Amino acid sequence: MNEKQRLESEQITTTHSSDVKSEVDENLDRLKNMSSDELISKYFQTTYEVPDLKKARSRRKKDVDIHYDFDIAEEFRGLGQGKKFLIRTYGCQMNAHDTEVMAGILMQMGYAPTEVTEEADIILLNTCAIRENAENKVFGEIGHLKPLKLEKPDLILGVCGCMSQEESVVNRILKKHPHIDLIFGTHNIHRLPNLVSEAQFSKEMVVEVWSKEGDIIENLPKARKGKIKAWVNIMYGCDKFCTYCIVPYTRGKERSRLPEDIIQEVRHLAAQGYKEITLLGQNVNAYGKDLDIDYRLGDLMDELRKIDIPRIRFTTSHPRDFDDHLIEVLAKGGNLVDHIHLPVQSGSSDILRVMARRYTREDYLELVRKIRAAIPNVTLTTDIIVGFPNETEEQFQETLSLVEEVGFEAAYTYIYSPREGTPSARWEDNVSMEEKKERLQRLNKLVNEKSAESMKNYVGKTVKVLVEGESKKDPDVLSGYTEKSKLVNFRAPKSVIGQIVEVKIVNAKTWTLDGELVEAAVEVN
Repeated sequence: MNEKQRLESEQITTTHSSDVKSEVDENLDRLKNMSSDELISKYFQTTYEVPDLKKARSRRKKDVDIHYDFDIAEEFRGLGQGKKFLIRTYGCQMNAHDTEVMAGILMQMGYAPTEVTEEADIILLNTCAIRENAENKVFGEIGHLKPLKLEKPDLILGVCGCMSQEESVVNRILKKHPHIDLIFGTHNIHRLPNLVSEAQFSKEMVVEVWSKEGDIIENLPKARKGKIKAWVNIMYGCDKFCTYCIVPYTRGKERSRLPEDIIQEVRHLAAQGYKEITLLGQNVNAYGKDLDIDYRLGDLMDELRKIDIPRIRFTTSHPRDFDDHLIEVLAKGGNLVDHIHLPVQSGSSDILRVMARRYTREDYLELVRKIRAAIPNVTLTTDIIVGFPNETEEQFQETLSLVEEVGFEAAYTYIYSPREGTPSARWEDNVSMEEKKERLQRLNKLVNEKSAESMKNYVGKTVKVLVEGESKKDPDVLSGYTEKSKLVNFRAPKSVIGQIVEVKIVNAKTWTLDGELVEAAVEVN
């Protein structure tokens, strides 16, 4: 049976909307006279709303609408009654926060969470597009889930997150993984009830990925994990367009939430007893630049520090937007932690230029000097990319020397991963993968040495630890983090979980500290 005959026999069943289906049915006679290519084109246009990177590149100046009226329609509220969901999350804190929102929506639809794959009636893969390895993991998982789908035909399998915003990814799933039921993007998470309903009752794959930037939807439900630490999204998107980065295309332009909405959410979390919040944004310290008011991240932090919550931090910042006012506010201390994650990416001004980072090595070092002058005890961590196209040994040496000069206490290090649709993916590269791996090893050796040196300084000192739970390796050992994001393991009664306690450090490792609970420890705010 050819494509035309198949579509005729199925009466051109579409999944995107009932209106489209009616239109197609009414015009069936006309479709019979179409060529196969015309018919296939018509079919895909009416069935799928796929991403378009050309549209995603557009940065039209338009007001972002803020909606406060989110609600789940009554027809969707019982859809998951007696059923369970599982969301697997890949990537950054923003993805983890999106998972909390999706979980909150599904629970309001009647679904219950599960960690057991075989129990789930709906499985969503919330994906990351930053590196090729992350995509490979997701496609591996898509393959692993196929037998379960064959065993449970009513199981809904969905792919969402940043990978869904890539045309090549959606096309690959359409062609090679027909057992996937649902694909949606980062801009239409609030549409999840409608999409799940369509996927549940449809015979075809449901695809809805908006290339345009989304509006800001307030009052979305969230199923937060635990009652100790919480993420608060303060803005969405990024306007930097670094030549290697897919984020501006998958997450859209910068859109800031209103200060009063953020402050209200943080106050609510404080009232619930949360001990730490992390403000999130793809380029978090660009907060407020798109607002019509003279209000930036420093102003927001200055207000949040007055709220009765022990710790406030933010991630991830861009050196170009780290202004003097923000440094001045952070220097006030209090509940504003003295740990700053400040991605540098490279220590070479030439590489930074072709990365379109819009600062030089000297600019970065001057920023570090300003921060350290205002906050003497600050801890700095960073991100570094090794093996950017045509990076020379001399340029790599500049990165090593910058790590030495700044003295980062930790760093996330990566081999450059070309992402389709970004400028650098089209460039020729004369650096072999073998050489890139060797450079990464040298960089990691230096970073590990710096981390170990910084950890030794804690031995004999007493630190404040926010206790998060049992250690992954030993249930009799508890673990938690200091203000400077140092992981501490120590023995203590389970009753201190969720508290901030004093711990004396007795041993230092490369990435963790061992300690002893200070006798008669009480919660310290």
